[in-house]
Amino acid sequence: MNDVLLKTREKLNFIAGEWVGGADAAENRSPSDTDDVIGLYTRASREQAEAAIAAASAALPVWGATTPQARADILEAVGVELLARREELGELLAREEGKVRAEAIGEVVRAGQLFKFYAQEALRVEGIAIASTRPGVRVEVRYEPVGVVGIITPWNYPIAIPAWKIAPALAYGNTVVFKPADLTPACGWELAEILSRAGLPAGAFNLVMGRGSVVGDVIARSPGVAAVTFTGSESTGRGIREIVAGRGAKIQQEMGGKSPLVVLDDADLANAIDCAIGGSVMSTGQRCTSNTRIIATPGIHDALAEGMAERTRGLRVGHALDAASQIGPVVDDKQMRVNLRYLGIADGEGASRLCGGEVLERETKGFFLSPAVYAGCDNSMTHVREEIFGPVVSVLKAPGYDAALAIANDSLLGLSSGICTRSLKYAEDFKTRSTSGMVFVNLPTAGVDYHVPFGGKKGSSYGSREQGRAAREFFTASKTTYTNPL
Repeated sequence: MNDVLLKTREKLNFIAGEWVGGADAAENRSPSDTDDVIGLYTRASREQAEAAIAAASAALPVWGATTPQARADILEAVGVELLARREELGELLAREEGKVRAEAIGEVVRAGQLFKFYAQEALRVEGIAIASTRPGVRVEVRYEPVGVVGIITPWNYPIAIPAWKIAPALAYGNTVVFKPADLTPACGWELAEILSRAGLPAGAFNLVMGRGSVVGDVIARSPGVAAVTFTGSESTGRGIREIVAGRGAKIQQEMGGKSPLVVLDDADLANAIDCAIGGSVMSTGQRCTSNTRIIATPGIHDALAEGMAERTRGLRVGHALDAASQIGPVVDDKQMRVNLRYLGIADGEGASRLCGGEVLERETKGFFLSPAVYAGCDNSMTHVREEIFGPVVSVLKAPGYDAALAIANDSLLGLSSGICTRSLKYAEDFKTRSTSGMVFVNLPTAGVDYHVPFGGKKGSSYGSREQGRAAREFFTASKTTYTNPL
């Protein structure tokens, strides 16, 4: 491949309103077909990451002083373009990350909806007038931009997660330095390209692609970054949190889950199977909200496990752009090795593999793995306790509701949880006593709405909630003012 061709295919970083080359570049290949090169994506140097932060700092007074209507118009335009290009961008997302095409299009739609939602939120930045305890004094609470926001996103939702961080950051008047996942930069680049034409002042939005050890480290350590929002692994998140919090900046993190789904004897069996499989192995299990621990009571356990295995055997695994595919590939060879290691652990722990867990060959060279269902599991097993991030689901048996609830809560993570039951009594009790940040009744735990708070408890999350109006807490700082009108 000659240098001229490489140069024409290279996607650049966006810093201070200009597209610029980086320290080096990396090929982005499809997990459905490793011969499919999506593009060549520039990686920023430490110096370029610092330049992006400086540009964002310089743009902060300009963007912060824009009217709510101007912000709303820009965000609305981004949302409209995302929705108009849903088919094109959905196909790119499917090629890059491996979601089947329908799911990928749905993710692009969600990104568009997020920008449109926060376009309206830009018009709703309210303050509070409070009566003072002192006669004649007026007290007001204002909500102002927190400053330069560093945004670090994962590979599994390469356009939706950036959208739900970038849109509120801009809506509330902050400037942004955005680092997409090094594994899946294409969707983040396309979003940046749309933002580059949206009418933002130079430096208000910056894209710096590259390795977390380089770009992410600069963002975490820079005194010019007032707040960092991160979604990714717990181990990486812990290191970033120590750096960011250690220098006194704001930090918000989402770091995974091992979500339980309790299924009681009175549950509708067909719906329970839908929830158990739809919320676990679909999307190749690459969702932090996946309900990969199924905890069933004795009267329904066997039928549920058998039904899950039967449903899973019938799922078609294949190329993400093949209309017949229901599950796409694992994202890359590294994640495939992780999945296979956990399958070996589960087998060694004595769990009974009912189906799946096999590396598959297809017409293209990709990372195809049949989804696996295990029974005979208990909550002390490693594969049950640790997040795999693959299409592996474990079925556990509990003697009754209270025991099932105790097992569900016995986890270091607490992002989401669910229960399948016809009993209003148990549903309401579970909503109250579940130690997770989100609870689902007769629904998979993996489907969330964009206009309400998102976040977990325990090791799953740190800081304030994302999405909906709750995002204001992180992306603004309150200022209390006192006035004595002489």
